[in-house]
Amino acid sequence: MHSHGAGERTSRVLRTSLVVTLAYIVLLIVAGIRAHSLALLSEAGHNLSDFFALLLSLFAVYLGSRPPSSTATYGYHRAGVLAALVNAASLVAVSFFIFYEAFHRLQNPQPVHAGVMISVAAAGVVMNGVIALMLYRSGGDVNIRSAFLHEIGDTLSTAAVIAGGWAIMATGRYWIDSALSFGIGVLILWSAFGICKETLNILLEGTPRGIKLARVEAAIRTVDGVNDVHDLHVWSIGSETHALSCHIAIADIPPSVSERILRDVKECLHRDFCIDHTTIQFENVECEVAHGCVMPVGEGEAHGHSH
Repeated sequence: MHSHGAGERTSRVLRTSLVVTLAYIVLLIVAGIRAHSLALLSEAGHNLSDFFALLLSLFAVYLGSRPPSSTATYGYHRAGVLAALVNAASLVAVSFFIFYEAFHRLQNPQPVHAGVMISVAAAGVVMNGVIALMLYRSGGDVNIRSAFLHEIGDTLSTAAVIAGGWAIMATGRYWIDSALSFGIGVLILWSAFGICKETLNILLEGTPRGIKLARVEAAIRTVDGVNDVHDLHVWSIGSETHALSCHIAIADIPPSVSERILRDVKECLHRDFCIDHTTIQFENVECEVAHGCVMPVGEGEAHGHSH
């Protein structure tokens, strides 16, 4: 019930952000054309990518709320990860378009109405700042975080446009508009790189961000009754849903005693690493391929699975 309520709250924030962002894009395009400002038009492109980022995030929240099925046993947690990756790719495309246009503008500077730049950018700082704050309070998965980074980037770049507008008014040097566009493009690329890195790590089932495999192994070994840990894997089902599988060597003891060890290991993983989806195999004989085994071996193994 709690996660359902959180999902509804996130969806409401995303829908509100979509409407406000679309209105601001229209304002940027109109003002950018009237002011002959590439920086404002670049901001329109930046905000257009934000619009699609928010739209994809909303779609991902919808898919992520759907329950698992016989054909999608993990549910749709990775829908948000895929959305974040598409968002990042769109940011890269927008940034290179901005670089291309800014290069041409530097060769042929055009007069810019700095007053319009400043007033429109000031409105953008307020709008993007409010949206970023709402997204920050909505959740921490990579999907929402990618949309949040879009908005933070917009807030900083629109603040730079204000500074650039003042500089143009003070110096009359119109190339500042193109230079600002280059800066906005670099900022877009930087945010896209971080999102791509994290989403690809999840899709390639790498160790989740912030989790050290050696620390997980050491924590499991502290549990009373655990003699050895090997074939340890930790990965992410979704950006905030982590899974673990491993082999644990224990003494030849009754199942009732091994159940206590399993419970303690699960409690340790939940408390220290927020890992709740686990598949743990107990062994009381030597594992023939303990270093890197990929499947159970031997007939005398006791198994403990937790989901």
